[in-house]
Amino acid sequence: MLTQQKPFMRALRRSITSSPSSSSNSSSPSSSSSSSWIHLRTVLLVVASSSPVSTDRGTLKSPWSRRRRKHALLAKQWKSLFTPDGKFTDGGVKFLKKVRSGGVDPSIRVEVWPFLLGVYDVKSSREERDSIRAQKRKEYENLRKQCRRILKQSDTSIKLRETTGSCSNQDSEEFSQVLDSSGSEDVVSARLSHSTEGGTPEEEDSVHPVCNVGPQTSDSLLEGDGEKSGLTCEDASASYSDSSDSDSSGEIDSIPLFAAEGTEENDLGDHAKENSSPSETESGSKLRMNEDFATWQRIIRLDAVRANAEWIIYSPSQAAVSEIKARRFAESVGLKDYDHLEPCRIFHAARLVAILEAYALYDSEIGYCQGMSDLLSPIISVMEEDHDAFWCFVGYMKKARHNFRLDEVGIRRQLSIVSKIIKCKDSHLYRHLEKLQAEDCFFVYRMVVVLFRRELSFEQTLCLWEVMWADQAAVRAGIAKSTWGRIRLRAPPTDDLLLYAIAACVLQRRKLIIEKYSSMDEIIRECNSMAGHLDVWKLLDDAHDLVVTLHDKV
Repeated sequence: MLTQQKPFMRALRRSITSSPSSSSNSSSPSSSSSSSWIHLRTVLLVVASSSPVSTDRGTLKSPWSRRRRKHALLAKQWKSLFTPDGKFTDGGVKFLKKVRSGGVDPSIRVEVWPFLLGVYDVKSSREERDSIRAQKRKEYENLRKQCRRILKQSDTSIKLRETTGSCSNQDSEEFSQVLDSSGSEDVVSARLSHSTEGGTPEEEDSVHPVCNVGPQTSDSLLEGDGEKSGLTCEDASASYSDSSDSDSSGEIDSIPLFAAEGTEENDLGDHAKENSSPSETESGSKLRMNEDFATWQRIIRLDAVRANAEWIIYSPSQAAVSEIKARRFAESVGLKDYDHLEPCRIFHAARLVAILEAYALYDSEIGYCQGMSDLLSPIISVMEEDHDAFWCFVGYMKKARHNFRLDEVGIRRQLSIVSKIIKCKDSHLYRHLEKLQAEDCFFVYRMVVVLFRRELSFEQTLCLWEVMWADQAAVRAGIAKSTWGRIRLRAPPTDDLLLYAIAACVLQRRKLIIEKYSSMDEIIRECNSMAGHLDVWKLLDDAHDLVVTLHDKV
C-alpha cells in the first residue's frame, strides 16, 4: 500500500511547489487557485489510472498467458526426465507440468502420447512398458482377426443374397458363429481390461445404449443446425444415406434397427422375451449384435472416405505411402468408393476403418457414432503403428465415450456445466441467453462432441488436447498430493478444462451475442464461423481465469 502511495505523494508535492510560481504569473488569485486544482485533479486521475487493477486471479498467473507461456517439451528435455531404467525421476510431475504449460514438440509425440492417454503409467519402467506394448499389440491383432472374420462372412452373405434374392435365417446363424469362434475369448479379454485397467467407465455410463446410431450420428447436429430433440435410429440412418454421395450409403436403410424405448413394438418385444427360452433370448441378442456391427461398419466406411486431408503436412512418412500399399490395405478392410482419393488419403481412410471397427467390438456398448473419426484422425496421423494408435484412442475414449451415448446424458451434463460457468461469470449474458431460450448452451454442442476439432486448426487442436490430457493425467496420477498441491488449491488441473475453454470462447463474444443476435440459430452460425479464427493459447488463458474463480462453484 505504501509503495502505491509514493507516486501520488510525489505528484502532490510537485503540484504544491509549482503553484506559487504559477500564481505569481497569473493575473487573478481565483484563476490561480482554479488552475492549481485542475492540475491536481489531473494528477490524481493519472495516478489512479496507472495503479494496478485488482483481479480475481490474485498472484496466481496463468501458465498460458503470453508472458509466462513455455515452449513445447523438446526431445532433449524429454530424455533428461528419465532414470537409466526408464522411469521418470520425479514420478512424472515435471513432465506433466511442462506439457500442461506448452504442449509437446511434434518429433516426440509418438513417445509422449501413450503416457498422456494412460496407455503407460507415469510410474512405469522401460521393461514394464515393453511388456505392456507387446500384450496390447496381441490384443489388438485378435480384435482385427474378429473383424476380418465378420467382414468375410458379411461378403459371403451379400453374395448369397445376390444369387438367391433373399436373406435366410441360416445367414444370420452363420454370422453369429463368427462371434462365437475361438477368437472371441480374446475380445472378451480385451473388454475386461477395458473395465479394470484404471479406465472404468464413469458412473454416468452405467446404462448403455442398445443401438448407438442415435443423435450424435447426425451430420446436421455436428454442423450445429440440428434441433434439440433427439433423432431416432431410423432418422439417423436416413440422414446418412441422404448426406453421402457414395452408392453404398443406401445400404444403411436396409439394416433393421430397433424401436425406440416406450414404443408399442418394444413393449411387445419385452412380452415375447418373458415367454421365450434362454436359447432364443441368446440367439436374439447375437442377431442384434450382428445388426449393430453391420450398421457400424457401413457408417465407418462412409466417414473414413470423407475424412479431410489437413493432417498430411504433419505426417510426411504416411503422406508418401505407395498406391499399391494403400489400395491393398483398403481392400483388406473392405473400404469402398475411394477411387477419387490420392494414395495417402486411401491409406488414412483404411486405417480409420481398421481401428474404428476394432473399437466397435472392444466397446460394443458404444460401438460407433459419427464424430469418433474426427477424434481418431489426428491420433493416427501421429501414431504410425495401428496397435499404438488403437490403445491411445481407447485411452482418449475413456473420457470422451459418454459424448456418444444414445441417451445424451453425458452431453447434457457437459452443456449444463458450460451454462453454469456462463451464469456465474456473466449474469447479463446469461439473461440474454434465457430470453432467446438458449440458456442450455445447445449452440456449443459440436464443440463438446468433437472437442474443438472442427473449430481449431490441426496443430492448435493437438496443442489443446495435449494440455487437456496433461490435466487429466495429473488427476489420474494423484499429483494433487505432491508439489502441485498449492497450485491445485487455487487453479486445479481439471477433467473439465475443455468445458471452461468452451465457456471462455462464448464469453469472448459476449458483446456480439448481446447486441446483435436475437435467436439461437444466429449464435449457432457464429459458433460455426469460429473455425480458423481462434487463438488456442488465449482460449486457455481465459479458461484458466474461469477455473481460478469458479472451480469450487460449478
